[in-house]
Amino acid sequence: MLDSLRISSPKRSSRASADWEAFFPYYAGYPVSFASELLSSAKLSKDAVVLDPWNGSGTTTYAAARLGLLSRGFDLNPAMIVVARARHLPPSEADSIAPLAREISRSIEECTRVDGEEALAVWFGRKTAGVIRSLELAIRHCLVGSQTITPRGVNIDQISGLAATFYVGLFALCRELSEKFKSSNPTWIRHPRGDETRIGVPKDQICDRFIARMSEMAVALAARDDLFSIEQAQSDLRIADTTAIALAPSSVDFVLTSPPYCTRIDYTAATRVELAVLAPLLDVPVKELGRKMIGSTRVPLHDVQVSPTWGIRCEQFLESLKRHPSKASSGYYYRTHIDYFDKLSKSVENVSLGLKSSGVAVFVVQDSYYKDLHNDVPAILADIAQERGLFLKRREDFQLSRLMSGINSRSRVYKRESSAVEAVLCFQKA
Repeated sequence: MLDSLRISSPKRSSRASADWEAFFPYYAGYPVSFASELLSSAKLSKDAVVLDPWNGSGTTTYAAARLGLLSRGFDLNPAMIVVARARHLPPSEADSIAPLAREISRSIEECTRVDGEEALAVWFGRKTAGVIRSLELAIRHCLVGSQTITPRGVNIDQISGLAATFYVGLFALCRELSEKFKSSNPTWIRHPRGDETRIGVPKDQICDRFIARMSEMAVALAARDDLFSIEQAQSDLRIADTTAIALAPSSVDFVLTSPPYCTRIDYTAATRVELAVLAPLLDVPVKELGRKMIGSTRVPLHDVQVSPTWGIRCEQFLESLKRHPSKASSGYYYRTHIDYFDKLSKSVENVSLGLKSSGVAVFVVQDSYYKDLHNDVPAILADIAQERGLFLKRREDFQLSRLMSGINSRSRVYKRESSAVEAVLCFQKA
């Protein structure tokens, strides 16, 4: 199987504005075309299970569903589970979206009172935040079934694809309204500085834009041509920590995933607006969520020791990082990098446990730099995987010329490659 896999470039590309995929512009490891081509060439049986333990916005599970395959997708970020569930909405639901959007908007007769705890008030004035929260409440009351409501909040793992689609529409509206707070990193909405004026938009304008956004989504959904496969596919999408998941042994046939990069991307900060919209539904504080993420920018609360099972290359990199003369290398940066490899190692171990004998796991992994030190994450991951029974059988490298790290002008003082290698690593379980 490994030699026959069609592996195209995993580089992300811009998508047409009329396409359904354009409504899910979230940071992802690879495009749907890459995942679809690879999974199709794997010639999996219809009862095969495809797993993505870092599912993000759901590229792997969506591609699997379009092929009629069973899939499982995990992610720690509740916003990403909502996005992934919306992506699976079948085209047969398109006709109901615009009427429901108008009904939801009409139901907002009195805006919710905003107190000091309202997460949306970070960017929006109190009246505007109240209108947006009223829309969210109306979506919740209209589309979130009672069976998903628990004493701790809403079970996001069980909300319908239709409800998730309306939340994604509200996410998009909030990003559109908060455009003035875009940062140099185009995926982030920053917090206001000092006494910057919060955003104020009239209620009628917010509702009109919400209806317009949902109508656009309905048109794009209706244009999709995967009705049969999506409606027939079974996808298990849920919030889960890959370092602690207990997959049933030998329950997965194929893994296609991209672990979080070791580039200090704060994935909760990248979705801070979405998490603010979902705030009443969450049972974990956003700060705690951020600390649990692989690649977290927060120092772990407990001591983590370097393990020999990470391989000699990882040990050498970490030792060089610890001795680096730049500020905080031996403290903050050393500890956050150890935390990254510790979580990555535990996750790979759990994935290996769930993979069937001779099963295939494909990881899309990007190397990176700490200052001028090359962090060869693909090679390190191969060492970690081998210790856990996954053997590298094929590797395809793709050169990337545009890096997010180039946004930071301070990084340019170090002599290092201006590009990165995105490696597609194909493992087979012994």
